[in-house]
Amino acid sequence: MRYCISDIHGEYGLFCRLMEYIGFSDSDELFVLGDMTDKGTEAVKLCNLLRSVPNIRCAVGNHECDFLKAYHGLMKSSDGDYDEVLDSLRRYFPGDGNELDWEIVDWLDSLPYCFDEDDFVGVHASVALDERGRALPFEKTPYEQLVYARDFNGKDVLPRDSKCVVFGHTPVRYTTGQDRFVFYPRSAEKPRSRNIADYVKIHIDTGVYLSDVLGCLRVDDCTAHYVKKRR
Repeated sequence: MRYCISDIHGEYGLFCRLMEYIGFSDSDELFVLGDMTDKGTEAVKLCNLLRSVPNIRCAVGNHECDFLKAYHGLMKSSDGDYDEVLDSLRRYFPGDGNELDWEIVDWLDSLPYCFDEDDFVGVHASVALDERGRALPFEKTPYEQLVYARDFNGKDVLPRDSKCVVFGHTPVRYTTGQDRFVFYPRSAEKPRSRNIADYVKIHIDTGVYLSDVLGCLRVDDCTAHYVKKRR
């Protein structure tokens, strides 16, 4: 099975619970659509796990982009004291920043902005649309659109003639008032299909830092799975 998740935000324990809940195995594949870092206290531990599992693929979100901008800025201004650079980068992760090493930094710096699969597109924030509402090719899309833009979560922003776009970035509660995924069907005749081709887009950011809810989408039958943080 294939799964998509977004905006884990350092919730290592909750992520592990979710993977156990869905029975994630070596035969499955997980697409992480950015924002693994910030807000939660175990972002470095989470990144270490994600990069160590061969069947987990990650893309960057706006929080990783901000971190990488800081990283490249520090490297340009450094006088060669890379230990000092790493110490500065560790302060970006107030929870477990002391565990940050260069392998994690290099891994984050190597991640793509999006996934273009046979039957869906996975991206953190948005795709770019032309004047007719058709999705532009990724090579013609500024990275800022892919990781920062917030217009795409609007109910009336519906791409034409494109694969289903799975995205996060903005908590769904700001659109619906609920902490559950939002499915946008192509046709009123198939409002709740199990085929991802029948959707224009699927919004999957449950706003875990606000809701304590983390969810993932099972792509192959378009089912949503959630866990909630124990208090």
